[in-house]
Amino acid sequence: MEINNRFVIITGMSGAGKSQAVHSFEDLGYFCIDNLPPLLIPKFAELAAQSGGKINRIALVSDIRGGEFFASLSESLLELEEAGLDYEVLFLEADDDILIRRFKETRRRHPLASHGSITEGINEERRLLSAIRAKSDKVIDTSELTPQQLKEEITALYALDSEQENILITLVAFGFKYGIPLDADLVFDVRFLPNPHYVEALRPMTGNDEEVKNYVWKWSLTHKFFQKLIDLIKFLVPCYVKEGKPQLVIAVGCTGGKHRSVTVVNELEKILKGKNYKIIKEFRDINKS
Repeated sequence: MEINNRFVIITGMSGAGKSQAVHSFEDLGYFCIDNLPPLLIPKFAELAAQSGGKINRIALVSDIRGGEFFASLSESLLELEEAGLDYEVLFLEADDDILIRRFKETRRRHPLASHGSITEGINEERRLLSAIRAKSDKVIDTSELTPQQLKEEITALYALDSEQENILITLVAFGFKYGIPLDADLVFDVRFLPNPHYVEALRPMTGNDEEVKNYVWKWSLTHKFFQKLIDLIKFLVPCYVKEGKPQLVIAVGCTGGKHRSVTVVNELEKILKGKNYKIIKEFRDINKS
């Protein structure tokens, strides 16, 4: 069963990957707040509960950066429980040597090591976090995880079932004469296909018109190309989903972006919708002369 309402409190060791975790939750569509003082957590949870479902998946980071305010986290969690508000605690940690190395590589100072060594700061932080770690719903050790592997684990734990298998695909028809879309992940050039622009009756039309569509598809070359294109995309999209990519931009270009690219994008949309992917379609240059 999918859980549509989730309130996740992210905490844990400094340097264990909380910032990366927040980015992963953002990619999953969660409303995210970093470094929220614990005293404000119940207030925010109450506001979210009164939003009428507009804010129903939330991820908040509350950690030792809050200084003396962090000591009130346990009290804030108790307040949530007394109010009948469900929450989950995600705790990130890593081995001491890994944390020390990360701090040295980034040249960041441990928040508790202002007057001592990184090791002393880590030891003190572990002591302060021991109680909240003990009551965490999920503990992730990031010692041996790459950022991508952490994202995959968070996706597996906190995405809706449908989101784990879905991806937002944006299909863009464009004209090379106006430049390649800057955000394109995959670019396909269809300028080798017979061009309706050179058929006087078709020139003022677009790939959305039946006459242009019939012209583009009457060539065996178009069918051969499209089958190879579909085979490639069917192979690639599941790979991107597994990699945790939330959005894929596929750009198809012809000379002016009015005829061939529009026709191919329209057909791509039909095929990919049949695979139950979320699709956005854009004809970037269709109205340019």
